[in-house]
Amino acid sequence: METTSTSTPLVSATAAIAPPPQGRRGSPLRWLGGFGISGLLGLAVLLFWMLAALLGPWLLSHSSAAMGTSNVFAPMSAAHWLGTDYLGRDMLALIIDGARYTVGVALLATVLASGTGITLALLAAASGRWIDAVLSRGLDTLTAIPSKMFALIMVAGFGSSVPMLVATAAIIYVPGAYRIARSLAVNINALDYVTVARTRGEGTLYIMLREILPNIVGPMLADLGLRFVYVVLLLASMSFLGLGIQPPAADWGSLVRENIGALAMGGASVIVPALAIASLTISVNLVIDNLPGRTARERGAR
Repeated sequence: METTSTSTPLVSATAAIAPPPQGRRGSPLRWLGGFGISGLLGLAVLLFWMLAALLGPWLLSHSSAAMGTSNVFAPMSAAHWLGTDYLGRDMLALIIDGARYTVGVALLATVLASGTGITLALLAAASGRWIDAVLSRGLDTLTAIPSKMFALIMVAGFGSSVPMLVATAAIIYVPGAYRIARSLAVNINALDYVTVARTRGEGTLYIMLREILPNIVGPMLADLGLRFVYVVLLLASMSFLGLGIQPPAADWGSLVRENIGALAMGGASVIVPALAIASLTISVNLVIDNLPGRTARERGAR
């Protein structure tokens, strides 16, 4: 009897938050069709950079990225499709190799930030008021610190390394993920079916994972994509200042900084890594704007 009484409020109260369940059971081709042309284009570019980050080091293990193999700042040619950098290294090889730092480090930091923020938000919404107040006020102190200033302080105090960059970016964007997840979780927590679950004697962990979390997954996935863009731009700006990925490794921001001397000549060694950053951020935004669940909810709202 209790199960029947809670099913109807769940569907009616979360129709504007969670994507319709039947869309998840469709075929992969039908799901991809929901993206539209621009969404599929963004998804293709995003998958390309993901594959470059995963397979790039293996594919380029014997590449022509070694120093001194060609003239410095050479133009695009059949031998070097994207030209060469200030050391005569092939830019195409450097771009693909740098994807594992730009994409990989940013993705890891984003997952840590969103995962921590969502967990704290679920705890704050499902627990008592004092836990909510302590977490909210504590994370507000991080929000008050400018992100780049905090990153500079962390790098100055602990040095620049990949683990430190991941931790710094994750800490910076935890408050934003927390605030969005908390606003959603608090609204879900006030619905009737959550009250019924508490009346049945369900614990806080059950309320967090079974009643609230499934109904905020859709919006938080969109927030995850936006937060990934923020982390990419933050890490690229730090690398451009010389405080990000350190030599001999290089991400796309480092490549722009190292080859800035070719800007007067319109060299591809500066333009290509900048375009790579732009293509990654634009593709993520295209995917977010054309998520099938979001499109279905907007049509339903009309």
